[in-house]
Amino acid sequence: MDTLALHVSDGLVDVPTSLVFGVVAVVGLVVALLMSRRALDERLVPLAGLVAAFVFALQMINFPVLPGVSGHVLGGALAAVLVGPWVGAVGLGVVLLVQALLFADGGLSALGINITNIALLGTAAAYLVALGLRRYARASRTGLLVVTFAAAWVGTVAAAGGFVVQYALGGEGDVPIGGLAAAMFGVHALIGIGEGVITAVTVAAVAAARPELVHLLGRRPVTTENDTLTTEAGR
Repeated sequence: MDTLALHVSDGLVDVPTSLVFGVVAVVGLVVALLMSRRALDERLVPLAGLVAAFVFALQMINFPVLPGVSGHVLGGALAAVLVGPWVGAVGLGVVLLVQALLFADGGLSALGINITNIALLGTAAAYLVALGLRRYARASRTGLLVVTFAAAWVGTVAAAGGFVVQYALGGEGDVPIGGLAAAMFGVHALIGIGEGVITAVTVAAVAAARPELVHLLGRRPVTTENDTLTTEAGR
């Protein structure tokens, strides 16, 4: 079974393009690290570590998408919703670095591309969707499930779009860009469904047990009544 995930391998994109997105990845992670320092506290630090470890484990598990094709969770939406976009991006960057160094997952020359697509672009797109729909996530458990699902789906497709752009700029193969785009968006639209379900279920479980730990909800105490989440910020 082939895996169509966003871990780009060495040799798919030429060296100049890889270097450009390597710089983009470094700059993006530095900015995310600087911004995340404002949010980190004694409660968030261990949670960020747990989220990174959980995403690392999830990315090692493939789920079927089509006959002969499988995918895995990217984790951008999950990290952004639980610990915020800046901390989430840094955590995913660390996960991708460890995977490249220890498991040769994606390759070192493509590390910048993978960080740009998964840790930066995917996380940012997912969080922007979640932020735009946050009032619905705060309104009810059903709303939280729908919002996190939508955010995860958009983040997955956005990350796929990042690779399409990179391949158009410096792809080493002879695959027509139109065919590549159709395949990437089509398959990752399906992968996004799996990502959305896993993300929504995980976030809902955390919100049910410790809603104050969910960044999207404001990390404030939440009371539950008739399937309704009421935050101090939403009153």
